[in-house]
Amino acid sequence: MSFSRRNFLVATGVVAASSSVLTACGGGGSDSGSKDKVPSVADAKTMNIPVGTKADSTGPAPEVAGAVKGGTIYGLDQFDMDHLDPAQIYVSTEGAITRPILRGLTGYKIDEKGGCTLVGDVATDAGTMKDGGKTWSFTIKDGIKWQDGTALSMDDVRHTFERLFADFVTEGPRYVQQFLVGGDKYKGPYDGKSLDSIEIDGQTITFRLNEARADFNFTLGMPGYGLVPKAKDTKEKYDKQPFSCGPYIISSRDVGKSMTYTRNEHWDPKTDAIRNAYPDKYFFTFGIELIASTDRYVADKGNDQYAMSIFNEVAPERTATVLTNATLKKRVLTQVDTVTYYWPINMTRIKDLKVRQAINYAWPHQQLQTIRGGASTSALASTILSPVTPGYKKFDLYEVTTKPGGDPAKAKALLKEAGKVGQKLVIAYQTSDNALKQAVAIKNALTEAGFTVVNKQIDKTTFYTQIGKIDNDYDLFAAGWSPDWPNGYSVFYPCWDGDNIGDGRSNYAQLNDASVNKAITAASKIADVDEANKAWGNIDEQIMKLAPVVPDYHSIRNWMYGSKVGNVVYDAGNTCVALTKLYAKA
Repeated sequence: MSFSRRNFLVATGVVAASSSVLTACGGGGSDSGSKDKVPSVADAKTMNIPVGTKADSTGPAPEVAGAVKGGTIYGLDQFDMDHLDPAQIYVSTEGAITRPILRGLTGYKIDEKGGCTLVGDVATDAGTMKDGGKTWSFTIKDGIKWQDGTALSMDDVRHTFERLFADFVTEGPRYVQQFLVGGDKYKGPYDGKSLDSIEIDGQTITFRLNEARADFNFTLGMPGYGLVPKAKDTKEKYDKQPFSCGPYIISSRDVGKSMTYTRNEHWDPKTDAIRNAYPDKYFFTFGIELIASTDRYVADKGNDQYAMSIFNEVAPERTATVLTNATLKKRVLTQVDTVTYYWPINMTRIKDLKVRQAINYAWPHQQLQTIRGGASTSALASTILSPVTPGYKKFDLYEVTTKPGGDPAKAKALLKEAGKVGQKLVIAYQTSDNALKQAVAIKNALTEAGFTVVNKQIDKTTFYTQIGKIDNDYDLFAAGWSPDWPNGYSVFYPCWDGDNIGDGRSNYAQLNDASVNKAITAASKIADVDEANKAWGNIDEQIMKLAPVVPDYHSIRNWMYGSKVGNVVYDAGNTCVALTKLYAKA
């Protein structure tokens, strides 16, 4: 996944330094012996998420020590969500904000030490695998109700997965659609037809896959496979206000400005092993830039004492202020993330390998890192996989380590060889102050290397929709990816396989290389985990030789929050702040 993200977020330079190194997932916490060390992506543990038992999947969720019920948690963020229909969710901010309202067959349970486990959410456990992984069954818990009090039905569960095939679903993950037998010909349930590879027997749903998938239960843990009630499905309109079977409902929404959650009186905590529900209300405000939110957290007055952010991190301009102050630093959640931020190169527009290589050699990694807040904010990237993702292989084809400021002379020489000095590049980036600073640095570096650069700003809310169109007008665009679940397949298949070229898909570079496609298919069938991980590392290097992307950085996240927000912890399964673990201090 899960931006998903797993699940991705756009790179806008929002990370900042912090005081300690946290593990990416599983069994970890802060390194208590290194409180004052600069964070290190290289020293973070590899992500590892185990599968839980039926007992682990049984609600209610464990209580948070010291938590109290009541009050309001406020959200301060730059932008509203482009999508709330689970079938359209493939951005980690969208996945994060919907955890209190959307539930799936499986999900991630967070423990008190910062680890996470895959468990059954509305299912009684994390699933039963047969036929080596070609058949998966899930039994639904009793007592789960929608926000209007109607019971979750097996028709709802079937409909959730059949509607994924509808034409209006363009933005979400495509795994289930591609894995199910007959999915290549199915057009969705709205003409009254069902998909034979989805079977219902009592309270059990069974999926029949066209190939063995031992990790299919992880796939279903993605926010993109949240449940939708058949009777309330309004197709395209469902995206604005989905129906809830979680602990909260959307009680009001002013698109682009704010959204309010209030309690779902029909949610039964005994059915939910994942979510707590301490606040009476969540009130999210959008349109707040990084500096503004950071300054409000520093001031810590009024309702801002009860505020947190899903996307906004400590502004680079405020890094020193916050992280050299022992009192302020206590209110920063730091996490080494699984994400790699990168800049895909549009292969339909930039077809010459030497031109793409020149972009990589000219890239101003060090300058961009400085704009983000310095060396402690992130690690410069030369690979697609993050060092905390299983399968990571260390290599550096374009001399990022030895020449972090870029090599304009080498880049220009490659352009001369290709006969492309003066090559025009149209670069898309988001409308934020920090993104603008980075765009200027990139333009200056590429101009020095012999390119003619045109920068284009795109609205944050629709950024991924626009760059996700296969017939877009951009040569490079800021993007990023975390594994959808902890293996290489959930990085390379959605982002770099030729099957995933299309409007709303995540192969932004539109790479369609036969040898890469073949290697991804072969690696996905390797049963031995160690051998599979070696294959994914080799695929990373294979892709980078084709230069369809500029890896930019591996992220260390730093979220600041108000002094009266309790239990601000990381949700490693969804790579975000765990909204359903927060409480408002009395």
